Amino acid sequence: MTDESIEIARKLVLRFGWNSTCFQILNPGIERWFAPTGDAMVGYVVRKGVRVVAGAPVCPEEEIEDVVNAWEAESARAGHRVCYFGAEARMRRCLHGRPGYSTVSVGAQPSWNPQHWAAIFDADKTLRAQRNRAANKGVEVKEWACAIASGNPELKRCLNEWLQTRGLPPMHFLVEPETLGCLEGRRVFVAERRGRPVGFLVLSPVPERNGWLTEQFPRGLRAPNGTVEILMDTAIRAVAASGSEYVTMGIVPLSLHGIPAAKPNPAWLKFLMGWVRAHGRRFYNFDGLDKFKMKFRPQYWEPIYVISKEKEFSLGTLYAIAAAFSDGSPGWAVLRGLGRAVRQEFRWLGDAAARRLGAGSKPEA
Repeated sequence: MTDESIEIARKLVLRFGWNSTCFQILNPGIERWFAPTGDAMVGYVVRKGVRVVAGAPVCPEEEIEDVVNAWEAESARAGHRVCYFGAEARMRRCLHGRPGYSTVSVGAQPSWNPQHWAAIFDADKTLRAQRNRAANKGVEVKEWACAIASGNPELKRCLNEWLQTRGLPPMHFLVEPETLGCLEGRRVFVAERRGRPVGFLVLSPVPERNGWLTEQFPRGLRAPNGTVEILMDTAIRAVAASGSEYVTMGIVPLSLHGIPAAKPNPAWLKFLMGWVRAHGRRFYNFDGLDKFKMKFRPQYWEPIYVISKEKEFSLGTLYAIAAAFSDGSPGWAVLRGLGRAVRQEFRWLGDAAARRLGAGSKPEA
């Protein structure tokens, strides 16, 4: 993809981006299809013969059906099926009732009007206490210019320290961690302690909704409790001051907030999602993420869907989506995650033994 085509893509997103993940189409590893008319594009990856779309086409709302038709016709000529991961209300309205499509819920995202954020945050004593705890530990939040934040080694350190605490190897596609090299158009807020970064928050624009997505908020190993709270509070008050009307923390996978009672998921998928939620905590704490985002008192939850061009949502499509995020074999990603878990257990055991030895060697008073 040439620099010129990336700039064309950026301009389209800034004109027509409505899906909360629209700006992530510019991330590394995403392929892009441009409509012949020049006013629309689709970001996607190809896995196992399936074109997994990043959310939805970027185009004028009144043209979305024509863009979908042109995109799917081109995909069929290439011998690929299509599914839309991270689709939201606009895409669901477009395809709802069309024959030959299946829709499943995969989670939900908590959202706010930033103009109401301060009142919500300040009314919650737990959120205030966490913010104040970080401030009392000397944490200050500053917005950094993208030119300064881009590739900054201290921010990279925080990111790497945070990634080392994750159960799975780094994910990609719509959760790409390597965004510090492509920050143009984003806003970056950095938590500093004694002049050194201990965490940061990247906001990506959602232009058509006059809003922002909290794309990532890594914390370094020295980040005190309350670092995320003070980052979120500072950043959202800042975008509220600039007139923004929408902010979301992004998808909580498998969140039950996103399952419409009127049309539940297929029984096999419901069972699989429940099993993963209950037994996959070693790799990804879905319940913990749900509770963490809930504590910020979302004003509403937006369901997140996968819409697939097939009569019944299939295991093959689910595998293709998993491969998009793992950037390869999902099974291999799980095996690597198990290896990380074993190494982490040994580190914890070593640290605990060192603490016991240190305590036992203390002289008696």
